[in-house]
Amino acid sequence: MIHIAKPQMGDEEKQAVLEVLDSGMIAQGPRVKAFEEAFAEMCGVGHAIATSNGTTALHVALLAQGIGAGDEVITSPFTFIASANSILFTGAKPVFVDIDPATFNLDPALIEAAITPQTKGIMPIHLFGLTCDMDPIMEIAAKHGLIVIEDACQAHGAEYKGKRAGSFGTGTFSLYPTKNMTSAEGGMITTDDETIAEKCRVIRQHGMRRRYYHDELGFNFRMTDVHAAIGLAQLGKLARFNAARRANAAYLSANLKGVVTPVVPEGYTHVFHQYTVRVQDGQRDALMQHLTANGVGNMIYYPVPIHQQTFYVSELGYGDVQLPETERAAAEVLSLPVHPALSQEDLETIVAAVNSFTG
Repeated sequence: MIHIAKPQMGDEEKQAVLEVLDSGMIAQGPRVKAFEEAFAEMCGVGHAIATSNGTTALHVALLAQGIGAGDEVITSPFTFIASANSILFTGAKPVFVDIDPATFNLDPALIEAAITPQTKGIMPIHLFGLTCDMDPIMEIAAKHGLIVIEDACQAHGAEYKGKRAGSFGTGTFSLYPTKNMTSAEGGMITTDDETIAEKCRVIRQHGMRRRYYHDELGFNFRMTDVHAAIGLAQLGKLARFNAARRANAAYLSANLKGVVTPVVPEGYTHVFHQYTVRVQDGQRDALMQHLTANGVGNMIYYPVPIHQQTFYVSELGYGDVQLPETERAAAEVLSLPVHPALSQEDLETIVAAVNSFTG
């Protein structure tokens, strides 16, 4: 079976973990600090704050920006549910805007119509490794005095017009094992705002600025040095991993037949966390079965948009929300393997399996 994802761990990661274990400094310590500094440099920002996972990164970033009860945050319904749930965790309300059908990302042309007196922020989600169209989003935010929280959890190293994902507003990243780089589990917040950075550090560590002096309500959302050691080693390989993903994606796009392949708009650097095609005419599920039978892993990201999830409908009242492009995408998308471990033979097998179905 050609797996849909395959984390790449080598001797560097193993040695880094052993060094931390031998040092006796296992909780948040010098490796976390070094990882934060290196990650900030990669994103081109002044500060990075490590957390326990991508969801806590989102939660902390929202709280640090003052998002809370009664506020609204405009975002996309076509993503993993943690994005919207993190807004709920603060007491705020997610307001969903439909997607651009070509990119699967938040459609900037629809944002202003969703703004109300309660709107405090916009959360663009850089889905599948492609950044949102950030110029109009930042212009709208500036015009209306809104905060921008980038969900870059799938976009490590992605670029928009020469700027890295995570450098526009307050950025958030996941370091889950299937991401373009991993710390086994972890998250990262990025910002150029020193005040926001300090606020994030306080919130992630029980509201402490000094040990055992708790200035405000906080959480235990810290990263360990063990995870940071893995993350540092992975960060050193990120450029190579992303280059392999782009090369694999280029081969697939040049050779696949009968499916709609991903777009890469001019000025964007796509890092292909997922290689996601559209399968039209109601053939998606049949193609899935065909690929699985032929040893090609595949996955639907995401079969049910957030506004149609049971909890959001039955408990939060989103049942009347209709977002046609999102709903159409959920019925047509299918992700194929694109990870760096694929061989040329694997790529040829994927193409042959798809094309033998589509004809």
